[in-house]
Amino acid sequence: MPRRLILASTSPYRRELLGRLQIPFETIAPGVDERPLPDEAAPLRAARLARAKALAVAGQIAEGLVLGSDQVACLGEEMLDKPGTHERAFAQLRAASGRRVSFYTAVALLDLPGGTMSLRMVPCHVQFRPLGDALIERYLAREQPYDCAGSAKVEGLGISLIERVDCPDPTALIGLPLIAVGELLAAHGVAVPP
Repeated sequence: MPRRLILASTSPYRRELLGRLQIPFETIAPGVDERPLPDEAAPLRAARLARAKALAVAGQIAEGLVLGSDQVACLGEEMLDKPGTHERAFAQLRAASGRRVSFYTAVALLDLPGGTMSLRMVPCHVQFRPLGDALIERYLAREQPYDCAGSAKVEGLGISLIERVDCPDPTALIGLPLIAVGELLAAHGVAVPP
């Protein structure tokens, strides 16, 4: 009998990514407050939230594997949250023009009922090419990436804004590092591929 796998997320991007592994899974909304703590570094915030999401969903089930994930983007010391609006997305892309944005994606796997938690962190560094205002406006009109930290969908037209990506796992930049997920699942007895 295969182990129950729950993705602690409402993200359509994470759901689509986990679906690539062709392992049956469910999704449960974790309902976690994602606001940063004072002076919290981006990687620590991503790790804290990935764990918190897994633990929040663990309270709703008796056994299985719960997968929580979070991504935090930062430009220098400034964290880039999901913009939500055209104006904020424009400001993020203008600030990122010609600069490097770092994305830290954490994934936590909680094994129940034992409570063993495994965590992986995958950093991605994205060098944006110089972006003029007219180019930013054209991009935003076409893709409207208002639900993406950093305001560029690398899996879509946003790739045209990027000069270089340094990342050990290309899916981490989209929101769920499948190489790390596959390793964690295999370590907990789930065959990948099934």
